[in-house]
Parts: sequence; structure tokens; C-alpha cells
Amino acid sequence: MHAAKLSKRHWLLIFTLTLLTFVLGTSEFVIVGILTDISSSLHITNAKAGTLVSAFAITFAIATPIVMSATSHFPKRKWMLFLIGSFIVLNALCVISTSYIMLLALRMMTAVVTGVLISLAMIVASETMPIAKRGLAISFVFGGFTLANVIGVPIGTVIAEWYNWNATFLFTTLLGGISFFASFFILPKMHSQIRSSMRDQFSLLTHPRILMAFFIPSLGFGATYAIYTYLVPILKGMEAPRSSISLILFGYGFISIFSNILAGKIASYNAIGRLRFVFFLQALVLISLYWTTNHFIFGLVNIGFMSLMAILLTTSTQLYLIDLAGIYQPKATGLAASLMPVASNVGIAFGSALGGFVYHQGNLMNVTWVGGLVAIFASLLTFLSHRLDQKQKTSITEKLIS
Repeated sequence: MHAAKLSKRHWLLIFTLTLLTFVLGTSEFVIVGILTDISSSLHITNAKAGTLVSAFAITFAIATPIVMSATSHFPKRKWMLFLIGSFIVLNALCVISTSYIMLLALRMMTAVVTGVLISLAMIVASETMPIAKRGLAISFVFGGFTLANVIGVPIGTVIAEWYNWNATFLFTTLLGGISFFASFFILPKMHSQIRSSMRDQFSLLTHPRILMAFFIPSLGFGATYAIYTYLVPILKGMEAPRSSISLILFGYGFISIFSNILAGKIASYNAIGRLRFVFFLQALVLISLYWTTNHFIFGLVNIGFMSLMAILLTTSTQLYLIDLAGIYQPKATGLAASLMPVASNVGIAFGSALGGFVYHQGNLMNVTWVGGLVAIFASLLTFLSHRLDQKQKTSITEKLIS
């Protein structure tokens, strides 16, 4: 029996959803590259400008599940087109923004739109593809964020250097327009989810198996970001030439493209079973940085492996959360689809804070041990989830036989 093939229409939809996540990712991440331009233009400190990043992440994490629950019954195609239109308007308003408060409010509203659109893109990719190809499709959609870091953010940063930070938001506005045009012609009409109460939706979050699945990617991202947040100081400690640091960071982002491809392969069969060992390998890679960074070349190779391991978990955990919701609360698959992006933001915040705490206690390279330990916790949690899955399958099989 041959595996289902993807049609031309399927590939067009995958491309359209990947374009959308590329646009959303560029808009979200580019703020880091233009932060100093914003602070000097608006006459605020860099620390105050930094709240544009943290406010975006916090709003994203809190608002996305709530809005997904409240709008789960909305027709997906029309709702997505409306949100992409809203994204264009909000970015256009950022172009003409003249105050910190106005820009902060616009970024927080953009965070809500971004979180919901990402979740909807994952649902569309999951529901419209042949079962055997869901992992491949979602890995491509996640790949939009990788491309945003590798291509979108550098372009946006260069535009700010050539012109000003307002021009960068003109760039994201134009990208939004291209995404709207593609989505208008390619997004399919999909059945609306049966309307259910917010209480029914959020009952999903009280289920222990869902909470376990949520913390797997949180710990996975936390492990990486405990170290990645301080990668520039680590590179300086390795005596990397100042002029080469941006090139190394570009290389890190480029390697993560292959991480994304591998994520789709892992998700194709026994994803959670495979992830148990992925996290264990990640722990070894992160801890080994403690020694390899004493040598420039070995350190760079190790950092390359760190990038390769960084997002192997994304596709598998995204599908796992949706599938678990299908078992425990079928009316809340929309909310489940929003949990992976939220978990990644929680993990990034947790990992950065943990790494910062360890860094300020003394030796910078101790963050490698902390990152490795967090990855081991992610592995243990995945082992436990996999074992419970196997028990459940055995129980169902025994019932069918009897």
C-alpha cells in the first residue's frame, strides 16, 4: 500500500501557510534587530525599548489560548483573512507611530493576531493533509519561522540601517499584503468547529496528559534558550573575531533549517517515542559545550549541533497536542493547536531567565550544565508520556479482544 501523495493543491497550501508564518515571524523577531534605532528615535532607554519584546511575548502567551477558545466556531478561511488584514493595518500604523505608548499598544495587538494566526495555520495544515503527510506539512509551516530569522530579520535590520525603523514596518506591511493575496486564492473553505463553551474548551487544560504534553516543548525550548540567549558572550569568550559573530549567528540560523526538515521526519512515525532519545542527545550536546568551547573550531561544531537539535521537537509536539485533544476533548482542538506556540514562548522566557540567573552567579559556562539538565527533564517527561500512551493502547487492545 503506497503512502498518500501530496497534490499540487496541497503543496500550494503548504507554501501559502509557510509564507504566512515567515511574515508573522519576521514581524515578531525583527524588533530585536531595530531595538536601538527605536530607543534613540523615541528618546527612551534600551531597557524600556526591550519591553516591546517582553510585552509581545506575554500578550502572545496569555491572549492566544483565550481568543482561540472564544472563536473556535468561526469559519477558518474568513477569520484568517480578517486577521491577516488586521495584521497589515497594525503594521501600517507602526510605520507612522510617534510614541512609545502607541507602539507598545500596536505591538501587543499584533501579538494577539500573530498567536491566533499561527494556531490556525497549524490546524489547517493538520486537517487538510493526508494523515501520513501531516508531519511534513507542519514542519514546513514551522519552517517559516526559521526562514524569518535567517532571511526576514536581517533584511528588516538592514532596511532600518539604510532608512529608519519605520521603514522596517513598511517592509512587514508589504509582506502582509503578499501573504493576504496568496491566502485569498489558496486557503480552502473548512468546516467550522462545533460551538462549545469557554468552560468546555479550557477543561482541556485541567487534563494531566495535556499538561504533561505542554511542558515537553516548554522544557525543550528552555534547554536551548538557557544557552542561546548568552551565545554572543560565549562566542566572545571563545575569542571569536567581532566581525565574524554576525556570520556565526547567520550560520546558526541556516543550520536550524535542517533541524526543521528533521523535525518532519521524526514526526512521521512514533514521534513521542523518538523524542525521548532526541532530548537525551540534546542534553549531551549542550553539556559538552562546557569543554568544547575551549577550542574555537570544536566549539563552533558543537554550537552547530546545538542548532541542529534546537527545534527537532516542534512538529511532533504540535501534532501530539492536537491528537491528545482529539481523545480527551474533541471540541478543543483549536485551543490545543495554540498550546505549542504558547509553550515555546514560556520555554524561551523560562530558559532565558534561568540562564541569566546562573550567569550572574559566576561562571558563564555553567549555563551549559543547566541547559543540559533541563533537556534531561524534558526527556524524562517524554519517557513518561510515551509509557502512558503504550499502557492506554494495550488497555484498548485488551478490551477489543475481550
